[in-house]
Amino acid sequence: MTLIKSISGIRGTIGGNPGMGLSPIDIVKFSSAFAIFLKERLNKSNLKLVVGRDARISGPMVNNFVVSSLVSMGVDVIDLGLSTTPTVEMSVVEKKADGGIIITASHNPAQWNALKLLNEKGEFISGQEGIRLLDIANDETLLNYATYDKLGKVEEDHQAIEKHIDAILSLPLVNVNAIRKANFKIALDAVNSTGGMAILPLLKALGVENVVPLYCEPTGDFPHNPEPLKENLTEISSVVAQKKLDLGFVVDPDVDRLAIISENGEMFGEEYTLVAVSDYVLNHTPGNTVSNMSSTRALRDITEAKGMSYFSSAVGEVNVVEKMKECSAIIGGEGNGGVIYPELHYGRDALVGIALFLSHLATSGKKCSDLKESYPQYAISKNKISLNEGIDVDLILKSIEKKYSNYPCSTIDGLKIELDKEWVHLRKSNTEPIIRIYSESSSMISANDLSNKVMGEIKELIK
Repeated sequence: MTLIKSISGIRGTIGGNPGMGLSPIDIVKFSSAFAIFLKERLNKSNLKLVVGRDARISGPMVNNFVVSSLVSMGVDVIDLGLSTTPTVEMSVVEKKADGGIIITASHNPAQWNALKLLNEKGEFISGQEGIRLLDIANDETLLNYATYDKLGKVEEDHQAIEKHIDAILSLPLVNVNAIRKANFKIALDAVNSTGGMAILPLLKALGVENVVPLYCEPTGDFPHNPEPLKENLTEISSVVAQKKLDLGFVVDPDVDRLAIISENGEMFGEEYTLVAVSDYVLNHTPGNTVSNMSSTRALRDITEAKGMSYFSSAVGEVNVVEKMKECSAIIGGEGNGGVIYPELHYGRDALVGIALFLSHLATSGKKCSDLKESYPQYAISKNKISLNEGIDVDLILKSIEKKYSNYPCSTIDGLKIELDKEWVHLRKSNTEPIIRIYSESSSMISANDLSNKVMGEIKELIK
């Protein structure tokens, strides 16, 4: 059993002893602490929060404890029920709420669930705020529950996804006419979570009549590992190729990551979801772009080729959003298929990613595979080194930085070394004694060679 308390939320496996998994006691404690945190942060005694969940089997149980805990703290709750992460984010703003809780473990397997915590802007709380939340949760004297006459109230909203779709359709760059005329044939794998509830009506509203749905019922019974990576998507890849479809879409359980399958059954590449959507947006709206430091260089290449500026951030959605605001970026996201389009909202959103990608594909007149080939081609190798307890990881990173001092280096998030058109990014884990090593080059062979070279140098330092 595992319980992970971090700035990205409270995540754990279901079952086991309190503190060892995401138990009812832990759910109550952290939901209550979040209410106290928001009251303190906003200097308000009366709060309104939005709650929504993915379709995990444990979802109703966790939802009941979250809602009851908030009500017991005197918080009014708007319960969206089955929803998506971006829908909840948008609903916080639409409802003028003081925050929100998304009940989802994102791409983690079915035994996991989590509480993702949003501020009044519908954005994830910051790292410093997360530390304060954990401090509150660890001090039971701060958990002051409401008397019987001050309990919160609960209302349900089953229109949130529809409002989300309407907002996407109203975006100037979403070209419904072009998509309808293209008469796309599309497969959708929603891993039996809430993606089917949101994306099927979105595709219909976009004029897509030919859809092959795979696992689009929100049963929570994941048919495969829900992380949208190549090794988990063999079935939809075969369906797209065998049925001669134009493309396939795959989303994770909470619908904030988007993977694309080309018409030949090959992966478009999660890294290139953001690249393609950004290309389309930049063609119509000049401006800056942002991705995290472990994402492909291709976004930088296409941005600078259009005479605009690219910026990188530390890994993590909250860091990407902060950098996007800082440099007034018009598009940004992460190389895991996460598209953030500020004209809609500041959050990773597979729905708006689909609408913009289909607009791009329809107006380009290209096949999916040809569109992918039009971009700079890179490959990323992802590795890690396990370390013995007591090893000074910071000292190792400083030693590697010194060794590569003749090259551009960044220490914003671990250590990133730029080697012409290649890069290597080293990050220490906050939860286990490992160094993650990501490298990118023009081919997987050369990316692996770069990773192996740096890993060898680290091993020598450890000796």
